[in-house]
Amino acid sequence: MPKNDSALGTPEAAARTSLTSRILAVNIFALAMLAGGFFYLDSYRSQLIDARLEETATQVRLIAEAYSVTPARGRNALLAKFGAVTDTRLRIYHYRSPRDRAAEVHVRFDSWALSGPTYRLRDPSVEDWQKQAARFLDRSIDMIVGADRPQNFYEPRVDTLAAWPLTLTAARKQEIVTEVQRAPDRTPMILAAIVIYQPHGGGDILLSTENQRDITRIVRAERLRLSVVLLFVVIVSVSLSLFLARTIVRPLRRLALAAHRVRLGRAREVQVPRLPDRRDEIGTLARALSDMSLALRQRIDATEAFAADVAHELKNPLASLRSAVDSLGIVSDPALQKQLIDVVRDDVGRLDRLITDIAEASRVDAELARARFESVDLGTMIEGLLATREGRGLNGDIRVAFARPHRGTAVVFGDGFRLTRVVENLVENAVSFSPPGGLVQVAATRDGDDVVIRVEDEGPGVLPEDREAIFNRFHSDRPATEAFGRHSGLGLAIAKAIAEGHNGTIVATDRENAAQGARFMIRLPAWSR
Repeated sequence: MPKNDSALGTPEAAARTSLTSRILAVNIFALAMLAGGFFYLDSYRSQLIDARLEETATQVRLIAEAYSVTPARGRNALLAKFGAVTDTRLRIYHYRSPRDRAAEVHVRFDSWALSGPTYRLRDPSVEDWQKQAARFLDRSIDMIVGADRPQNFYEPRVDTLAAWPLTLTAARKQEIVTEVQRAPDRTPMILAAIVIYQPHGGGDILLSTENQRDITRIVRAERLRLSVVLLFVVIVSVSLSLFLARTIVRPLRRLALAAHRVRLGRAREVQVPRLPDRRDEIGTLARALSDMSLALRQRIDATEAFAADVAHELKNPLASLRSAVDSLGIVSDPALQKQLIDVVRDDVGRLDRLITDIAEASRVDAELARARFESVDLGTMIEGLLATREGRGLNGDIRVAFARPHRGTAVVFGDGFRLTRVVENLVENAVSFSPPGGLVQVAATRDGDDVVIRVEDEGPGVLPEDREAIFNRFHSDRPATEAFGRHSGLGLAIAKAIAEGHNGTIVATDRENAAQGARFMIRLPAWSR
């Protein structure tokens, strides 16, 4: 049953999106984490305001102590001086006891009366669009991060003690009270109130108000810097993501298109891009797919050629068989009938051997791919094979000599049954080409990291120009004394396929010392524990 992406661990949502979208999504997620710095700015602003509140509380306490020890005639000038230096507005409200009605307690002194205004509340409706845009951005970010919403600040029409709730709180708690309010232009206002006791009874309440416009300016400057960095990172990240997606997705699409064309089989030669300039995994994949397509094409071509050869090889015995069968119906001479029946019998036997060898040749590659390899001692294997042939009388009057190696020296890793078939085909070939009473020599020796099997005969040998062709399927170059049709021409082709399936080679050469005959050599990787 084919597995879908989910079964392989890929979420279905990701499987339905393109690789480009996923690359962008991952990078944008990382940018979103960076954008979380705006939440930090709210925390940074809160820390600034808390620090200013503590600073204002300390400042108001010092002013109150200085006010209480200053003679009455110099107090107003002192407050005006402090207000001008600290950019605050200082007001004094005098009350005799907590039972006084706050609404009737008017301001007794205002530092602005002597020093002039130390800050100015701005009307946002008359400011330019840049300021309007900045305030809109402030409101948007405050809404996103869930920032606190301070009370709006405004100057009362009648400046009495009751107009400032924090002064009543200070009078009731007898301690410094600080508060943050919001000016019309959304800048913070820091308010502080403290009770100043008088020796003769009653007391004064000092109220300090200050427009901390610099807090908004600092936060906006940090936000601008963060926005510039974020914008730069977004541009770079998106550009790199698109570049990465293009360098990954585009070649993958080309490979997928080529693979699709190979699957459809509409073009005989589909050029799968090899991407030689790429040294990464995609380049490796491209070259692997290209090699795979070439191997597939070669396999298809070999299959087509094999099918054509099979059809050609089957036609000859079938034509002979048809001619013999047709002649049987019109021939009455018993001798001729017997001769025709012998032809039919020979053709049937030839077809049987041909079909058996064809089936064997077609199964070699597939069975080798599924075979379970194990260590094979070639000395023991060849010795058993030759003993079986001798017992069955398959060698006739041909002598077969085997130089058996020491046990354990000629060991390979492979399929023992298939390797036996290789040696058997070579010995059978050597016996068939040997002259009467000839000698076939078989040896298996260790040569470095390889094991070499040699099969030598005393026959006519193999011409140099035929040493490659003899391993082709259906190539038949048989002795003149051999009856026609006894071999299919697949034995050496099967032997070569099995040898190559074991990462080995097989070649035909001359014998040493200019001796007559042929030598077939198989070289296989030696097995090491």
